[in-house]
Amino acid sequence: MKIAVVGATGLVGTKMLEILEERNFPVSELIPVASEKSVGKKVWFKGKEYAVVSATNAIAAKPALALFSAGGATSLEWAPKFAAAGITVIDNSSAWRMDPTKKLVVPELNADALEKEDKIIANPNCSTIQMVVALNPLHKKYKIKRIVVSTYQSVTGTGVKAVNQLLNERKGIEGIRAYRYQIDMNAIPQIDVFLDNGYTKEEMKMVNETRKIMRDQSIQVTSTTVRIPVIGGHSESVNVEFEKPYDLQEVRKLLAAAPGVLVVDNPGAQEYPMPRDAHNRDEVFVGRLRRDDTQPNTLNMWIVSDNLRKGAATNAIQIAEYLLEKKLL
Repeated sequence: MKIAVVGATGLVGTKMLEILEERNFPVSELIPVASEKSVGKKVWFKGKEYAVVSATNAIAAKPALALFSAGGATSLEWAPKFAAAGITVIDNSSAWRMDPTKKLVVPELNADALEKEDKIIANPNCSTIQMVVALNPLHKKYKIKRIVVSTYQSVTGTGVKAVNQLLNERKGIEGIRAYRYQIDMNAIPQIDVFLDNGYTKEEMKMVNETRKIMRDQSIQVTSTTVRIPVIGGHSESVNVEFEKPYDLQEVRKLLAAAPGVLVVDNPGAQEYPMPRDAHNRDEVFVGRLRRDDTQPNTLNMWIVSDNLRKGAATNAIQIAEYLLEKKLL
């Protein structure tokens, strides 16, 4: 299958190439795409060198599938052009996620909604993906009423400029900054811009995307998102209130049996999920499972996942695998 990767030179685009190779996705020809200033640059895939091309040339090459990770403005401009040429687009930006005519997909939850006519498919926000993968089996059993989530997010979620800022600060080097404030030895309680309601765009993504993916607008979600000086994965403290009573041992069994979830929950041995353990892994790690004694039917949990993999590239490629398996491409 001929595949285009739009944003092939970025952090997520590079990870997409890596995971396509890892998972042995049937790529007959790779078409790496990036901005005009990157055209002609080389990327490696399966031991072969490919030259980066423009989006116009990529459409002319007629790939069956285009994986987009080049930002919202690029997606808004180019995804419809790819789709009009009959190319299926899986888009990692926020551009199409809340469009009522587009599917927002986490394969473990709602890939069954996909149809051959879906030419632009939205990949959710990284923080949302890991949370809903962990919560879905519990929602099916106990029905979620309310979620309170605080995130501790890796600098890789911002991009290579943020990684460089952290590493430069650690070495005492001045350089280009992704954040207004120092990130090393700090925590910044702002991800994306502030909205009129006092929440950031990232926080509202978690609210709105969770309801759409889980196909339940009644779920109440409130979120605080924080950037921390970590490379390798996002962490989340989640307090979830159910409509029905739950048994803690049953919760552990449901999570252990859930696709894509790995339970690491042995506080007696100081075993719990950490970003360094999730780094370069595709599982959503869950631990610190404990009852909230302040109100009924409420659970506290800690969720960790590699935001570049399951939170972005892997999820997109899993969508592509589903489309291939169901002959929707």
